Amino acid sequence: MKLRTIEGIDVRGKYVLLRDDFNVQIVDGKITDAFRIEQSMPTINALRNAGARIAVVAHLGRPKGTRNMECSLSPVAEYMNIPLIDDCLDKAFLSQMKDGDVVLLENVRFYAGEESNDLDFAERLAEGFDLFVNDAFAVSHRAHASTVGVTKFLPSYAGKLLASEIEHLDKVMSNPSRPLVAIVAGSKVSTKIGVLKALARMADTLIIDGALGTTFNYALGAKVGNSLYEPDQKEIALEILEYGKANNCKILIPLDKGVGKDFSRDTTRTDKTFDEIEPDDVILDSGTLTTARNVDVIKSAATVIWNGTVGMAEWAPTWSVGSFGLARAIAEQTRGGKLDSIVGGGDTVAALEACSVKDDISYVSTGGGAFLEYVEGRDLPGISVLAE
Repeated sequence: MKLRTIEGIDVRGKYVLLRDDFNVQIVDGKITDAFRIEQSMPTINALRNAGARIAVVAHLGRPKGTRNMECSLSPVAEYMNIPLIDDCLDKAFLSQMKDGDVVLLENVRFYAGEESNDLDFAERLAEGFDLFVNDAFAVSHRAHASTVGVTKFLPSYAGKLLASEIEHLDKVMSNPSRPLVAIVAGSKVSTKIGVLKALARMADTLIIDGALGTTFNYALGAKVGNSLYEPDQKEIALEILEYGKANNCKILIPLDKGVGKDFSRDTTRTDKTFDEIEPDDVILDSGTLTTARNVDVIKSAATVIWNGTVGMAEWAPTWSVGSFGLARAIAEQTRGGKLDSIVGGGDTVAALEACSVKDDISYVSTGGGAFLEYVEGRDLPGISVLAE
């Protein structure tokens, strides 16, 4: 997809409304994962160096249209060392700005008009600005006022991050090096039917793991204990397996699982094949056989797309075996020049960080839902409005 970008645009002295995704993890008022902020900096710096006057509009959490200060962007402004404007509709600060200045507007989701894409709200948000730049790929699958509505009132462009996301995803979707291996995990088949079918058409091998994979095991008659799965998706799972065969895509599901007796970080781990799983077992990770199989598949791949951890990776080291095994194998092959790798999704990126291998991946996407929807081929409203 060809987008209108900020390349070659004269922004000196112009007031730029810049949509970024700063929906970052904050604990005790401090940012614990600044990945999305750091990925946004090339666009901010480019606009700043070109003399633009930049107001960043962003959200944090789900305040549901109310001024919930637990969702304040104050920690982000502090981290970036820029002023926070207390109300995203306040325009008084504009007259005080100089070329190269950057401010952060308070959480745009404090207003209900943001998520409903209310055009009156969008017009008020756009008022006083000369142009709009969207650099928030991760929210561009939502038709919100700050991604779509404002484009009706301002000349609109894609930032460097958003353009890079589309470039990398388009490349792997249209002309990937093969064999192409896709790995999808997470919890629900019901939310991923479209992307699983899209990847079955695109990939040579599709690995379905995590609780997603557990549903496929259940559909084939396996014992899954007292675990997270979707019994009502049995027929859909069987349909997807047949769809893979029809499209010459080898679909791989878990061979074994790491289980405990409670859904708890501290429960004792045992790796079991499915015929060994007992009714009170709780599946919390991929098993060692599955992990070894997945690593072997990665070693034979030329391109890997990965979205979704395959277990409770945040409960390391006991329950991160499967996810960390994937992360390290993908990083090692990429580092050795044997693999093109694209990884997306917040939990998945956190697993890369925990293994200290994020910098070894070819491309790390800031998107989770947007990443999957774009791969599926859906129209992403915040991106389609920027198409040339």
